[in-house]
Amino acid sequence: MNGKNAVLGGGGFHHVAIRAHDFDATVRFYKDALGFTEKIAWGEGDKRAVMLDTGDGNYIEIFAGGKNEPKPEGAILHFAIRTSDCDAALRRAAAAGAVITMEPANIDIPSRPGPTPVRIAFCKAPDGEVIEFFQNELT
Repeated sequence: MNGKNAVLGGGGFHHVAIRAHDFDATVRFYKDALGFTEKIAWGEGDKRAVMLDTGDGNYIEIFAGGKNEPKPEGAILHFAIRTSDCDAALRRAAAAGAVITMEPANIDIPSRPGPTPVRIAFCKAPDGEVIEFFQNELT
């Protein structure tokens, strides 16, 4: 984390998450067509997910289990912002009117090649977009 955003303690996008109806084809597209590389993966069947490095330490997170139906707004679930202090970032967002949808929590993503410890929190911004505060470098 380069720490250019003093308010968030890092800042910048960590990842954008989508839910794919054809998980394998979507992962192949991002890996083969765009050159992204797998950083971690977890789950099985419709509970699968993968974090692909776009090449500069930013990621796209792909979840299985999407519906094969028109999506006027696309398939984005949320976007994640890097922070060195998940709790402070969420408090600041809430003070500015965001609605907290998940309090900060330490989780271990049960991923391959091994568990990935992170601290995350979620909120809805004023226009309803879902923001995840993501504390950890996937390096």
